[in-house]
Amino acid sequence: MDFDESSATKIVTREFLAVVLAGFGAELQPLTSNHGDEPCLKALLPIANKPMVEYPLGWLEQSGITDVLLICPTSHRSAMSNYIQSGVSATYPSLRIDLQTFEESQDMAPGTSTVLRHFASRIQSDFILLPCDFIPPPSLSLNLLLNKFRTESTYDGAIATACFYESGKPDKASVSEDWGPLPTNVPIVFDERSGTLLYVDTPDALDRNNEEFEFRMSLLTQYPRTKLSSSFRDSHVYVCKRTVLDALTTKTHMDSIQEEFIPWLCKPQYQRTRREKYGHVLSPVSNNLPQTLAMKHSTLHLPARKQHLRRSAAGSEADEDHPRSSVPSPIERQAAEPIDPVEPSLRVGLVVHRASSGFASRANNLHAFLELNRLALGQTSYVLPSDPENRSLIDQKAQISSDSLIGRSTRVEERASIKRSVIGKHCTIGRMAKVVGCVLLDHCVVEDGAKLEGCILGTYTKVGAKAELSRCVTQPGYEVAAGESARGEKLETSDWTARDTSEDQDSEESEEGSDDTEGSSE
Repeated sequence: MDFDESSATKIVTREFLAVVLAGFGAELQPLTSNHGDEPCLKALLPIANKPMVEYPLGWLEQSGITDVLLICPTSHRSAMSNYIQSGVSATYPSLRIDLQTFEESQDMAPGTSTVLRHFASRIQSDFILLPCDFIPPPSLSLNLLLNKFRTESTYDGAIATACFYESGKPDKASVSEDWGPLPTNVPIVFDERSGTLLYVDTPDALDRNNEEFEFRMSLLTQYPRTKLSSSFRDSHVYVCKRTVLDALTTKTHMDSIQEEFIPWLCKPQYQRTRREKYGHVLSPVSNNLPQTLAMKHSTLHLPARKQHLRRSAAGSEADEDHPRSSVPSPIERQAAEPIDPVEPSLRVGLVVHRASSGFASRANNLHAFLELNRLALGQTSYVLPSDPENRSLIDQKAQISSDSLIGRSTRVEERASIKRSVIGKHCTIGRMAKVVGCVLLDHCVVEDGAKLEGCILGTYTKVGAKAELSRCVTQPGYEVAAGESARGEKLETSDWTARDTSEDQDSEESEEGSDDTEGSSE
């Protein structure tokens, strides 16, 4: 893999640039909270012991995309650079990754629109925008989106293609409300015949009217058979013309691309005033002239005005008796009508992925992170390590179910029980410990007799002997005391430190009190 910025000087013009966003992941806290002074990167959190960013990177490579602009916070640059040079180079050798950073913090993270405007000078071609946390199923090929965009942008004047996926209702019995609110679906309006995204509900629209949807008559006139659905979620995967970025640079007040810009981008295709104002930006005239004839015969393009059929006076009576004879042949129509430039549709295409075709989701919250790890277990079957070194770390009396995954260099001691769980690398599971339905990141220690159910443990978490945790999430480096129990909590080191400080203060106060008592007795 080429990790050199000089690769941008290639003579061959690239078709697409992939822009991969790897932010802090505030919704995944405390997993993404720092471990001491070391940042814990959202992009490197594992799904089935594989960094989540590798799923979209593999998706790109399978589609033939080679140029990637990877954007992460400045504080993550060192760790991300080391990972790319060591891990991605061997796994995805065809990818050329340009790593760029953006100043942000956990508390003040800019939106995607702001980030794209900042790096607009580096994006000189049509581009694919995708997050580091989208986990596509094998049945959803990126080429499906790319080919739809290629066809419609060339022959129809479309400007973008979005991907939404159908999401089922989460199992409330397997998640904790203390982890944060469950993600909700966003109502959208789309035309299924042409695969066109027409409307995306926004928080502002909900504030204005939370009981009814407000649609323009121009939308319903142009697309009379639209569908309204609240069964889908935005994958945050968009294939866009470079001119879309030009339009975004004019919208400096927009911060979120998902909640602000994409809903706005859907409107020029059916609102005349917005088309007149932004049409020359979204689709310059010079790009449309060569495709005029193709667009006139496109089955997707909907003409802005009706074509009136001409009938001769001599044939009017015959036309009334035989209505079909009034339709001129294609040859007659071409001879009678000059080929005028056809206005581009400015459509936003839509690819809908149904749940029946495979589970797709974003790992952008704790509920989805746990669910994706659990679903990955259904595609694997655990077998004991074949190499002697790792095999010797698994005790013969340990019980590991076939729907579990154990990372390399992990020790599982006598009579330990692991079911439906993902255990990372360099972990230790003590004697008689029980782990059910959990995800343990690397370097975790579960001591003798501890019990874990439905938990996510951050890296370097230590669970003391005979401690019991149920549906808990720990910050990297957290230590659970021996015999302690917790249920449905986010366990963070700040709370743990504060608790120890409080105990020390209580101890000091008690000592001072005893000293005062002794002094008064004297």
